[in-house]
Amino acid sequence: MINQLRIYSVPPHNRGPFLDRFRDHAVRIMSEDYGFRIQAMWTSETDDALKFVYLLNWDDKAQMRDGWAAFMANEEWAAIKKRTAAQHGDFVLGIEDLILDPTDFSAAIGEEM
Repeated sequence: MINQLRIYSVPPHNRGPFLDRFRDHAVRIMSEDYGFRIQAMWTSETDDALKFVYLLNWDDKAQMRDGWAAFMANEEWAAIKKRTAAQHGDFVLGIEDLILDPTDFSAAIGEEM
């Protein structure tokens, strides 16, 4: 099992619309249509941006790659992004994507996430 940590930088003025879109649409499509396993979500705010952080877990990198490719090709998600961008402008200033492979001495080895 591997974990994926994603950190989005969001303009402060789009905090509400971004969180609404993620909660109401992205999570639903990711989870129901493509089997994404989102373990937790957090926010951290600075003067310059909202940091939206979420942790996913995957069986392996192939599952992760295939899941993301399918989600990004989803027509409903593309239409939602287009509509919300027209209403609110840029939602995401940048994305940091970290693949977290456990070390052989990690307490997470052998535990269900």
